[in-house]
Amino acid sequence: MMTSVMTRRGLIGAFAATMVVAAPTSSKAFGFLKGAGDIRRISMFSGRTGESIDMVYWVEGEYIKEAMAEISRFMRDVRSNEVKSIDARTIDIAAASHRLLETSTPYNMLSGYRSQATNDAMRRSSSGVAKNSLHIQGQAADLRVDGRTVSQIYRAAASCNAGGVGKYSRSNFVHMDCGPLRTWGG
Repeated sequence: MMTSVMTRRGLIGAFAATMVVAAPTSSKAFGFLKGAGDIRRISMFSGRTGESIDMVYWVEGEYIKEAMAEISRFMRDVRSNEVKSIDARTIDIAAASHRLLETSTPYNMLSGYRSQATNDAMRRSSSGVAKNSLHIQGQAADLRVDGRTVSQIYRAAASCNAGGVGKYSRSNFVHMDCGPLRTWGG
């Protein structure tokens, strides 16, 4: 049975299956993270802006407010320079998927938050853009990873059982969101 919300059990299972014990030595993490046990990390770059992030955003059950704000700024609509808070569940899905891929290569983020105007403009030039895209709500990301195929990324994200996962082989990216549990393009 498919559920309409991402389950905590699904995310915990994905992280438990992929837990990596590592100190956050090369991140922008804050001083209190040194020696922390249970952490979540995200690493991405944007070819559109040339910016990158590599940071711990969650430690021992708590999201780091400053890290989440930086992630939201990084994932802003680069066409309008608008920032919207990115839903932490989307970052959790991306981070869990990345761990399953067993690579240190960061994600290439193609699209995070999109303003309504940006989404409408993209819809006019592509039939694959949803009218009510979760990108507009700050709940989706389009990602790729050098050295991993779209199929590999898709399978990793889908195995998290937490949100929507779309495979776009011709455009070489995978869509991940924290909306209802569903897959397409696979």
